[in-house]
Amino acid sequence: MNNMLSTFNIKEKYDVVVIGAGPGGSRTAQLCAQKGLDVLILEKRPEIGAPKRCAEGIEKNQLLNLGFEENEKFIAQTIDRSIVYTISGEEIKQDSDKKKGYILERKLFDKAMASKAAISGAKILVNTEVIDLIKEDNYICGVNIEYNGKTYKIKSDVVVSAEGVEGKRVKEVLNLSPPKSNEIMSGYQYEMENIDLKDPHQLEFFIGATIAPGGYIWIFPKGEKRANVGIGILSNCEKSAKYYLDAWISNKSSLQIGSILEENAGAIPVGGFLKKMTTNGFLAIGDAARQVHPLHGGGLHEATYAAKIAAKVICEAKSENNYSDNFLDKYNKMWWNERGKELSCVNKIKNAFQKMSDEELNLIFHLIKATSINHLNSGNLIEISKLLLKTPKLIKFSKYLL
Repeated sequence: MNNMLSTFNIKEKYDVVVIGAGPGGSRTAQLCAQKGLDVLILEKRPEIGAPKRCAEGIEKNQLLNLGFEENEKFIAQTIDRSIVYTISGEEIKQDSDKKKGYILERKLFDKAMASKAAISGAKILVNTEVIDLIKEDNYICGVNIEYNGKTYKIKSDVVVSAEGVEGKRVKEVLNLSPPKSNEIMSGYQYEMENIDLKDPHQLEFFIGATIAPGGYIWIFPKGEKRANVGIGILSNCEKSAKYYLDAWISNKSSLQIGSILEENAGAIPVGGFLKKMTTNGFLAIGDAARQVHPLHGGGLHEATYAAKIAAKVICEAKSENNYSDNFLDKYNKMWWNERGKELSCVNKIKNAFQKMSDEELNLIFHLIKATSINHLNSGNLIEISKLLLKTPKLIKFSKYLL
């Protein structure tokens, strides 16, 4: 091996190579390393966590399950409640006496996740581009990388793609078709300072086909006068996500007074879940595997949950010395049983909502107000169907839930 990589004690062979140092990749690496596997994480960006690509929210239990405390430095704000607004002014509130969640500084959080992986024994190399995968005897068995202008070969028993929504290796290896128009959203977000927040411990969501076609606008507070203000819309809209967000902000004096600290944009997979996320010596997790909640677009929990399943299967593969697609298929089955079925139900609800006009969204959210928004997030098709059938104007949307 070239002296450059030897300087950083990078080996020529690992049990596991993880492409991508986001939360899903780092969590997979951490759990595998804790079981004694030799793990290498490769991150193409020069800095882990930058730029951020999400609204930075996480539920309290999810954070604790990752091994963190409630006083971590990367916690920007505590969240106690949320409220959903429709175009007509309908409000759906969710309150709690207990802290329900947090808004993170993702640039710090992602590094903290990577640090956990490194402390557990995983090796991390940033500013490193994966050129292609090494394939021998129909098995993925490593990667060819470029670092500091030079190329290197690193072998492995398993390659994990945690590359994010771009997922180049996943598309190549699994021969994926492009997502359908309703399976990908365009997102745009400002981090704003010196704005007037209604409640700095409350999430705000704004629903309407005219203000955010197929999606919603959000305000996620990060302090007393600072927040992420963003939007997600269907990717096939004639106008951009930034256009819709700017148009909405132009009518909000409470936001117009603020300053922009950061702008973020990107694609969000919302559906099109993969039945097969593996092949010989290879598996995919997180956004690369389209493991995102299709209704609210959150991927942090889904990526780290999938990482737990992936690490378990990889460790079993190591003990059996079996990295075949047939063995790694356990990961597909476990994920579909534990998350895929529920998310597929949520996706049906999303498909119905994306077809609704402002008037129809007002009607359904008026009915939801009397029950619980949790029926939406958990994919409770029976309860949502009951609501649709209550109103003649909404009955036609029940076909999307079948």
